[in-house]
Amino acid sequence: MGDGLDRREVLQGAAAGVAGVLGAGSKGGRAAALFVSHGSPMVALDADAYPRALKTFGDSVATARAVVVVSAHWETPGEVRVTASAKPPLVYDFSGFPEALYRLRYAAPGAPDVASDVVARLGAAGLKAVADMERGLDHGAWVPLLHTFPQATLPVVQVSMPLGASAADVAKMGEALRPLRAEGVLLMGSGGIVHNLRRVNFHQKDASPEPWAQSFDTWVAQKLEARDFVGLQSWLDAPNARLAHPRAEHLLPLYFVLGAALPEDRLTSVFEGFHHGTLSMRSFALRA
Repeated sequence: MGDGLDRREVLQGAAAGVAGVLGAGSKGGRAAALFVSHGSPMVALDADAYPRALKTFGDSVATARAVVVVSAHWETPGEVRVTASAKPPLVYDFSGFPEALYRLRYAAPGAPDVASDVVARLGAAGLKAVADMERGLDHGAWVPLLHTFPQATLPVVQVSMPLGASAADVAKMGEALRPLRAEGVLLMGSGGIVHNLRRVNFHQKDASPEPWAQSFDTWVAQKLEARDFVGLQSWLDAPNARLAHPRAEHLLPLYFVLGAALPEDRLTSVFEGFHHGTLSMRSFALRA
């Protein structure tokens, strides 16, 4: 995959970084809710506009005490599972990439106390959840965190999505965990606004966005700007919906973040742009 930088990406990333700084404050120490489009695993090795934008955001939320993340890459049948190890390992859930990617480490601690709280809150909301002492952090979690909090000192808990969940189901998870934000816990969804691997231009990272991908990304952006979070759940009504998402798993973490929204939240852009012609890297935060 190429390392070329699209000038549009640089400008958009820089503008998003400025927006992140201006929107850094939060009332009473309440943590943000963050959605990241994590793109290719190769992002872990990048040092361009996208990882810089994530780092700018991370620097602005240095008072967070932990991260609870829902990733597109962990769906479980039956109950929701929650990582509860004090030292969660990394899951290298990809193949065929350069050896340098498999040598990367992200030794963030777990947070068994937060995991226990997550299990209890999900259960109270009618969502059966169990602690998982074996599961580690998949690349949908650790790759963006590697750039956002590179010191790897912030404890991380990952939460699975129920296999076959709807947008409303995942939004309910975010709603159940919303109170954790008042306790300084950053809630994070990691997926992709547009994600169709069969249509990715793997040979050109800075390829211009395909019109169909751009139209779906724009639909999402307009819904977000209008705070039409309920309307976003009807994503199949969007232009080129099934082309943008043959399966919904990369879009569903968006609804975890939207479910955690508060009326007083401001939506601030973290990054806007495309990689490889079809991977929307749109990322944003909700913060009071």
